[in-house]
Amino acid sequence: MTTPDSPSASDAAAQPTAATIRPDRVRSALRFYQVMAIVAGIALFILIAIIVINRGFGKGGASAVWSPIHGFIYIFYVASIANLGFASRWPLIRMVGNMLTGFVPVLPFIAERRVTRSTRELLARADTLQP
Repeated sequence: MTTPDSPSASDAAAQPTAATIRPDRVRSALRFYQVMAIVAGIALFILIAIIVINRGFGKGGASAVWSPIHGFIYIFYVASIANLGFASRWPLIRMVGNMLTGFVPVLPFIAERRVTRSTRELLARADTLQP
């Protein structure tokens, strides 16, 4: 039986523990994620600018070129989130939530800062457990 002060089994399963991760893999995944978050955020701004130019000024063509490029960048962004999520032992809902940040301008930058902060805290805990 759990008390209000003790974590339940589902809470413990949802939180990654520093002992269950490989810090070298998490650090590598974090670097890839950081780069892709910045690139995806910039690519989204470029896509929005192209759409505004196409709709507002009637200029076409650039969207047909940039949209597939942006799509490939987003796929790599999603892959970087999945890579970091599996390395850090995130719950699936956290990974999906982070993947959805790629649809809203500015959110990839905000998410990157928060994810980096929480991942570095996880790594700091893992480093204290290493012999």
